[in-house]
Amino acid sequence: MSLPPEKASELKQIIHDHLLKIDIHGRIREVLAETGGSDHGGSHGALSETECLHALQRRGIIEDVMKDIRFTQESTTAAETGSPPKPATHFVDKNITRLKKTDIDRSRRRLYVQVLGGKAFLEHLQEPEPLPGQVSSTLTLYLHFRNQRFRSQPVPCALEPDLKEGFVLEVNRDGECSKMPDATSMLSLCDPVHLVLIRTDTSGETALVSSYFLDWRAVLGAPSGKTCFAVELMGVGSECKVPAGVLTVSLELLPPLTETLSAAVISTQQSLERQRTAEKERLFLVYAKQWWREFLEIRPSNRSKMVKIFAQDENGVNRPACAYVRVLRAGRLLETPRQAARFVSLLAHEKAPVVGGGGGAKQEQWCTLMAFLCRGKGDCEDHAALLCSLLLGFGLDAYVCVGTKAKGVPHAWVLTRGADGSATFWESLTARRYLHRAVDPDAPPLAPQPRPSSPYRTVGCVFNQQSFLANGQPSDAVELCVFDFQNQSRWKAMSEEALRSVCAPGATAALPPLPPLCAPSLDAAAASNQLELEMRLLVAERRKDLELATVWDDHLSYLLSSALAVYELERCTGVSCGNEEFQDAVRRAVPDGHTFKGFPIHFLHRNARRAFATCLRSVFCEEIVCCRGDHVRLAVRVRVFAYPENACAVWLMFACKYRSVL
Repeated sequence: MSLPPEKASELKQIIHDHLLKIDIHGRIREVLAETGGSDHGGSHGALSETECLHALQRRGIIEDVMKDIRFTQESTTAAETGSPPKPATHFVDKNITRLKKTDIDRSRRRLYVQVLGGKAFLEHLQEPEPLPGQVSSTLTLYLHFRNQRFRSQPVPCALEPDLKEGFVLEVNRDGECSKMPDATSMLSLCDPVHLVLIRTDTSGETALVSSYFLDWRAVLGAPSGKTCFAVELMGVGSECKVPAGVLTVSLELLPPLTETLSAAVISTQQSLERQRTAEKERLFLVYAKQWWREFLEIRPSNRSKMVKIFAQDENGVNRPACAYVRVLRAGRLLETPRQAARFVSLLAHEKAPVVGGGGGAKQEQWCTLMAFLCRGKGDCEDHAALLCSLLLGFGLDAYVCVGTKAKGVPHAWVLTRGADGSATFWESLTARRYLHRAVDPDAPPLAPQPRPSSPYRTVGCVFNQQSFLANGQPSDAVELCVFDFQNQSRWKAMSEEALRSVCAPGATAALPPLPPLCAPSLDAAAASNQLELEMRLLVAERRKDLELATVWDDHLSYLLSSALAVYELERCTGVSCGNEEFQDAVRRAVPDGHTFKGFPIHFLHRNARRAFATCLRSVFCEEIVCCRGDHVRLAVRVRVFAYPENACAVWLMFACKYRSVL
């Protein structure tokens, strides 16, 4: 019986994919290496085809291949199970997808984490079933493990969300270990798998549902090399003691271990790590209490200063403030410190949610960096810690400042010190910079004094990843502060050795690992085109309601691009250049006797209706959108600038030109 050419090629493709799936080439190489070494005394003589076949048959490889092929053929006739029949091309795609799990580099150890679904997410008990095509709130799971980050596909919020994803994690990173790690060496790797669950509502707003640190080493004692268990996710902030839901997680080491560890050995190692961490934290707490007593003995007024030694994370765990700052290098994602400041300012500012009134009290919550990046927004302390970490990565002498701004509102910002002793403040929420010049209280009354340029009023302490200094000066007013950290009469420093014992990378098992920044996956040009099209439709609808015609000037719209690029460049560098060319182009595009009006505005989101409603609150913008007159031509231009973590700077400009009638 002969097959048509297309069927024959399809069958060949199926066989080829199947052989790749079972790693037939790797198994043949292993047999050849063993046979060549044993039968030929380690020489490199060539084996005949008959000898190769006999060796493969002795090892049972040929039998395994034929058995698997018969199993594959049976699995294709799945009509009895009720599943719809699939064409052969889908069968091939299915095998290729499974290659991600089975066809691996056997010289490296990997951890296969599989999420098999969620249940008991009681907050979504009343969530209606989404209709086909209906937009609903979604849940997305993010993972971080040893400098690797992954995310799941978003699934609709439900009591039992359909979170089913698989992630292959490298256990030994490039350059870390040249040989395959065994169970004993992996037992000493205390880096957890950080799971962050994010809810995104229909308007695009994100909320942190849970942040969980998974100890994966239980798989080292699994007899089959695979273990499955339920992970109870807790809430965050004030709900950190309330369960948020349960995930079923399966762990598997690839390739499997030849020798596993006993459960007693694993639990003993984990217990020793917890004891070591608890002892270090206890000793640091004893030292911090003694240090604080000494600080209060300097002058009683120091008690009122904002000295933040410890801060609670999203799980309600108290950590030293220095533990929230690390040296973070962005690779080629960010090129300059000012660009880093711009990126941090694009992450939205939102205070930790408080259930109830609370009398205006601020909720205590400093997020771990992974939770902050996945959520895409946070409080001023989260922004300041991230900006300080990035500036340290750029080689600057950077510190987080904790104090107050106008009306005594608690605030955090960043300070950098120059080699000449100058101090510069960086506002992490806006990327603005302020050069600090201290007022000399002992100067003569008529001596000129610098005027305060920053919005900050008091500063209680400064810190980074290795230093913590409390303001010991008579006044904590920023305008009077001298940021000479070597002067012990002005700043009381903690022991750097004590800080290293609990804040240095790898110092304790409880220290959250530092995640890398992710490159933007957003297509900025496509997003700009889509948002601009939506804006045109909204403007046309608005003018239609007013019984006005809408005529677009595409050339004028294109000219607005250069202005938006200049605005973003100015935000990044603080230098304005290229505006003269834009003005000259507009003069050439607007005929004599015509009037030109333009309205630029900046957003951190890409919701067209929300942005349009904000624009119409401006009287000047409404005059442009609702322009009446002779020979009215409208223009709109949108530019989306993508940064790491898909943070977006969205610039929008409306413009119109019309004939002036006296």
